[in-house]
Amino acid sequence: MEITINHQKKFFEELPSSLEALMQLTIPEVPRGIAVALNNQVVPRDQWASKSLRENDTILIITATQGG
Repeated sequence: MEITINHQKKFFEELPSSLEALMQLTIPEVPRGIAVALNNQVVPRDQWASKSLRENDTILIITATQGG
């Protein structure tokens, strides 16, 4: 099965059960300051566990940085 994460295709034998499971696989210690969009819709962190994934979904992960 295939999904796109930050414009890169990723292949899985079986898709993770939820957006939260995918994030734990991708970033084991998910820090604060991360925004995630599933198919161009921002998903609040408290809803990650309830968002199931489907083949060909597109996920964008953005990390906040400091600077000036």
